[in-house]
Amino acid sequence: MDTKPLYDELVSYLRSRSIPDAAFDVRCMCEQVTGRRLEQLMTEGIPTEDENPLRNMAQRRAFGEPLQYILGEWEFYGMRMFVGRGVLIPRPDTETLVDLVLREYKGSHSLRIADLCTGSGCIALALQKHLPDANVTGIELSGEAISYARRNVGEHGLPVTLVQADVLDPGTAAGFSELDVLVSNPPYLTDEEMQHLQKEIRSEPETALAGGRDGLDFYRRITALWKHALRPSGRIAYETGEQQGADVSRILAENGLTEIRVVKDLAGHDRVVTGILPAQTFQETQPVTD
Repeated sequence: MDTKPLYDELVSYLRSRSIPDAAFDVRCMCEQVTGRRLEQLMTEGIPTEDENPLRNMAQRRAFGEPLQYILGEWEFYGMRMFVGRGVLIPRPDTETLVDLVLREYKGSHSLRIADLCTGSGCIALALQKHLPDANVTGIELSGEAISYARRNVGEHGLPVTLVQADVLDPGTAAGFSELDVLVSNPPYLTDEEMQHLQKEIRSEPETALAGGRDGLDFYRRITALWKHALRPSGRIAYETGEQQGADVSRILAENGLTEIRVVKDLAGHDRVVTGILPAQTFQETQPVTD
């Protein structure tokens, strides 16, 4: 059939259900189902067999399912990531964290990097792609999430090691040492924020979102546990909520890290907090011998 009548029908339907960016969503659906650009479809038409799948996708979107889950994939740092229910959707804000690490360690060799709460593996994979000599490990507790991470690792053929484990378990942290970089996009929404989530975000796993009463539980516990896994001058770099830069900076300082910085995202919001474990702090933790 002609593309424009169906396209207009689906856009109008989504707008009637108060779906933001309805035209963009319909474009993405049309292009994925047909494998052709919308501009091409407007000239050539949409195959009849694709009409019902598109209407079904639009219905799922109208009921609040995230577009990324409907498509089954999303782009992060120029890489296709498979996603679905049970895994956090990669977001552009998180690219700020990758940018920081690549900027600080461009040209470095044999880095040891751990990505805690790796989810889909998007951070770990982006770092591995652009730091090919690095040893990157992604750690994730959720079986659903790590299944997507494994699929993404296989899709991109990169040597990221995945470990299914609880990053808040002291035994997990004890299994790592001499890390150059520890990165994490942990759950950081407050209890109050969890009560007022948009419908689409409620579809994502609560365990990947909820950070406790003040949203800082994971920052406190990860920093206290994992600083001992860093080498002298090793770095911690966290994604944070836009109101959490000062609080996460304080947590790093209380744990002995220095050179603490808050990095803003493209929208000008606080997005990443990073700090260095100084060599003297590391040395002071070592047993004194005669």
